[in-house]
Amino acid sequence: MSAISVGQAVVLGVVEGVTEFLPVSSTGHLKIAEGLMDIPVDDKSVVGFSAVIQVGAIAAVLVYFFKDIRRIVTAWFRGLANREERYHHDYKFAWWVIAATIPIVVVGLAAKPLIDGPLASLWVVAGSLIVGSGVMWAADQMGRHKRGEDDTSFKDAMWVGCSQILALLFPGFSRSGATMSTALILDLDRVAATRLSFFLGIPALTGAGLYELKDALGAGVGAAPLAVGTVVSFVVAYASIAWLLKFVAKHSFNAFVIYRIVVGALLLGLLATGTLTS
Repeated sequence: MSAISVGQAVVLGVVEGVTEFLPVSSTGHLKIAEGLMDIPVDDKSVVGFSAVIQVGAIAAVLVYFFKDIRRIVTAWFRGLANREERYHHDYKFAWWVIAATIPIVVVGLAAKPLIDGPLASLWVVAGSLIVGSGVMWAADQMGRHKRGEDDTSFKDAMWVGCSQILALLFPGFSRSGATMSTALILDLDRVAATRLSFFLGIPALTGAGLYELKDALGAGVGAAPLAVGTVVSFVVAYASIAWLLKFVAKHSFNAFVIYRIVVGALLLGLLATGTLTS
């Protein structure tokens, strides 16, 4: 019997799609949802399932930003063949995304036993939600929001790429929250910070999903729940991306900061009273 039913896969797909790119921690929300549905959060197949359905959300990014991604990839191939094309910002940006992904891959492979074990605790999620809120609020206040996407540099990409490690090690911190906060500290405007977070998430999350696929299928999650969860996350994530880009163009991140603190506090209360187990 599958460790996750089709109905549960639908719920988790919705949670993943809504939260993957909002700075509220998709991993944290998935673990909370799994706990409420009595799904063991540290089960190997469940951890694999969570990583695999992220691919649906990443597919939404690929579709939503298809023109941008095609432009960047085309510039990269042109640069490989033509030295003059290597001065183009898109060519450089493609290499920056590749280089900025390497740190999280290395740490992810080295720390996998901790990530799948002790760090998967809901206590860690609750604490990371609250601490990450403080970081996000400080970053939004500190940032001067004066630099656009065309002003990004290799240093920006590496700092933002490395910040993904925080979310990898501390589920609840939020990959989007960590990357957007770092970009804001580097004085990128909110839209540029959000778009950079999206682009840097493509290789990292796709690689994680493909890597975990064997564990999800081989350790107890059926193909049907995986397929359903992935499709649902794609549809919901596409709508979430469109909404987020419109939101950050006119608003600060304060609403997400407050939401994270509330969810983190509620989770601590549920754990302390035994309503949820860590």
